[in-house]
Amino acid sequence: MCKCGCNTCDTKPITMMLNESIAPRAILSEGLEYHLNNGKPLTEQLYRAGSSSYFNLWAEARALYSRGIIEVYGDDKEIITETHLGEFGILEDGTRVPLDFPIEEAIEKDKQYYKNIAFLDKKGLAKEQFSDEDIQKAKKMLSQGEFKLDEAKNKPIGKPMRDSSGGKAYKVYVRDPKTKKIKTVRFGSGGLRAKINDPKARQAFAKRHNCAQKKDKTKASYWSCRLPRYAKLLGLKSNFTGFW
Repeated sequence: MCKCGCNTCDTKPITMMLNESIAPRAILSEGLEYHLNNGKPLTEQLYRAGSSSYFNLWAEARALYSRGIIEVYGDDKEIITETHLGEFGILEDGTRVPLDFPIEEAIEKDKQYYKNIAFLDKKGLAKEQFSDEDIQKAKKMLSQGEFKLDEAKNKPIGKPMRDSSGGKAYKVYVRDPKTKKIKTVRFGSGGLRAKINDPKARQAFAKRHNCAQKKDKTKASYWSCRLPRYAKLLGLKSNFTGFW
């Protein structure tokens, strides 16, 4: 039994706290209130990684944290204070991309494929080139906000993705604090997938790369050291978060 007698608060992990002396619980979105009530870290969202709701929840949490309305811990705190996850940037070619969000290259290419179909369908040209199944899927993705046809391109910033170019397995878009421009950081190798659930391999990696000291998001080492945090997003099976 917990101290207050509710028999719940001592059994739930504390991942977030609300300062109700500053603002009432009513200002929280349904998603953020869910995490508060259930002791779920924001890194374990119900929303699909990369969706509008996913980014909005991170942006909301950061705004409330900056005003002292909520307190967060662990990986959530590091992401909110050290990254721009939930925010977007513009590349030099006008592309709007999500910052500090690791993405799989395959997912990005798949989305672009269906976006092209939706664009052609709007012009009545899709049936000449694509199957009815693909056209219906493109329409569904468009209706669910997976992409917008009025956007030039959609490259996620700060989101690690699988990458088939540059000899690296992943890439992420970040904002360079010095130039304020968006740059692509490529990192990792296919071998990291096998090591992610091996405690000895993780410890050796963290020690060898001095992960605790890697603070520069514009460097590949920063993202390689934090790969476990994005395991689910990248399709890797791991319950381990934080550094290797």
